[in-house]
Amino acid sequence: MKGIILHGGHGTRLRPLTHTGPKQLLPIANKPMSQYCVETLVKSGITDIAFIIGGIGSNKVKEYYGNGEKFDAKFTYIKQDSPRGIAHAISLCKDFVNDEKFLVFLGDNIIQRDINQYVSDFKKSNSFASLLLCEVKNPSQFGVAEVKNNKIIKITEKPKIPASNLAVTGIYLLTPYIFEVIKKLKPSWRDELEIADALQILIEEGKEINYGMITDFWKDTGTPNDIIEANKFL
Repeated sequence: MKGIILHGGHGTRLRPLTHTGPKQLLPIANKPMSQYCVETLVKSGITDIAFIIGGIGSNKVKEYYGNGEKFDAKFTYIKQDSPRGIAHAISLCKDFVNDEKFLVFLGDNIIQRDINQYVSDFKKSNSFASLLLCEVKNPSQFGVAEVKNNKIIKITEKPKIPASNLAVTGIYLLTPYIFEVIKKLKPSWRDELEIADALQILIEEGKEINYGMITDFWKDTGTPNDIIEANKFL
């Protein structure tokens, strides 16, 4: 199984910290936040990893991570010309994935959970996707999953009136079928190809989507307060 870390974007909510480089290299407890993603992937046995890079200072990602040798991994770098959504970034990785199941990790997500079993279960399953969900106080800021009878029935990106408090965290296990789904997407109101829309198509097609729960720490470090909270916790 291969891994993909999304390391692009402009980090506008974190300016001026991100005027000179990508937000995913900002330190959390003295370590770049995306390094937590790398270490989680490698610990789960995923060592062939692609970084999707773009935006200000994207060359600094290559400078810091190199070829992956110091992390006992192999790194590939794929350029995204502009922030056009998670689904668009994933679509750039078709050749890298090469018909394997794969894991997508948003580079600004911090979790304190071993995902080894989560990865192992997906490898053995017939599911088309598997998500990690987390109960949050502010679900309208995230993609939200509606669950009924232990089954995801709907996923909505940043709903004004959330159907639940279950946020879709920035970890997605997928099969190459998702590339066919992404071809069907149209840009959202944000002019991005939304991964939530792609997952909703899978649901509407009757494809099986599994999920797990994060019951300890998870933080999408998109704002200064999020970074302070993550630093406090770690």
